[in-house]
Amino acid sequence: MTDQHKIPDPKQQDEAAGESLFERAAGKFDFNSFLGKPLPVSTEPPSRRFPVKPPEAQQVAAAPAPAPAPVAPSVAAQDPALVAAPATLASVPEPAPEPAIFHGEAHPVDREHLRAQGLIVPEGTVTELLEEFRIVKRQLLVQAADLRRQKAGAMAQRILVSSPHPGEGKTYCALNLALSIAAEKESEVLLVDADFAKPSILSALGLPGGPGLMDALMDEELDVADCVLGTDIPGLWVLPAGDTTSHDSEYIASSRTARVLDRLTQGSPNRMVIFDSPPALSASPAAELAKYVGQTMVIVRADKTGRGALNDAISLLGACPNVQLLLNAAQFSPSGRRFGSYYGYRG
Repeated sequence: MTDQHKIPDPKQQDEAAGESLFERAAGKFDFNSFLGKPLPVSTEPPSRRFPVKPPEAQQVAAAPAPAPAPVAPSVAAQDPALVAAPATLASVPEPAPEPAIFHGEAHPVDREHLRAQGLIVPEGTVTELLEEFRIVKRQLLVQAADLRRQKAGAMAQRILVSSPHPGEGKTYCALNLALSIAAEKESEVLLVDADFAKPSILSALGLPGGPGLMDALMDEELDVADCVLGTDIPGLWVLPAGDTTSHDSEYIASSRTARVLDRLTQGSPNRMVIFDSPPALSASPAAELAKYVGQTMVIVRADKTGRGALNDAISLLGACPNVQLLLNAAQFSPSGRRFGSYYGYRG
């Protein structure tokens, strides 16, 4: 017998025919059971719905920022023209010192007078004396070049000529050394008469008198370059001793001496300066001048200078880092070498 409960009702089929598949599935299954419970709707303002900071953080955040302290107007703000001054000063290098260019009149030097004194005569023939001082100057110039490489500054260009006692030939040797260096093709020489008590350079060369080194030390308004005398010997310049004073040692020991001596070679790296100083054991300026030179040449007379006097002179001139000896008036050498024979000189 047929089970009539399993036979579908045509009426129900017609009603179900107008429903979609999801609608018919919703009729058989409870989809609401799969959904979460709805969240309660909050009535608080939106700003209260988010987590708040701890009380301490709220206090820090709520504290008003301190007002900036009033800043005093700078000098640049007061004067806009000064705003670019620091950059301008930093970018502009210091001006180079003005070179010491000598403009003295070229005074003639009497060649016959030089020959009569047994000195080197420019444009003359090659003599034994000339060759001897060529050797001497070459050693001094090599030492000066070494001092330049050692960053000795202007001291590398200065040579002091002295002796223990008077009459040992220091002025004679200083003159011949200057005349020999003046013949160099790439150098010039300034011969300074620093024997303030008994100057003799001007008379030996036949030059006129005038203000000199001591005047420049005593007068701060005087430019020492204006005191330099020119000669008709190419490359040779002369600075007289200047005024005579009983305080010559004190003036040389003053701080102005360094500035005056620097002026003599300022902007002229090829200029050598030779100082004919007083004897070391007879006057104190020699020891003071030794502090400002790179080399000192001590004249030793073979028939006169004693060992004790020589040692004392070297000790007094010890402020100079390079002290060399030049043997004068030697008549005989066991090795056969003749190095200087200056007869009849009284200096």
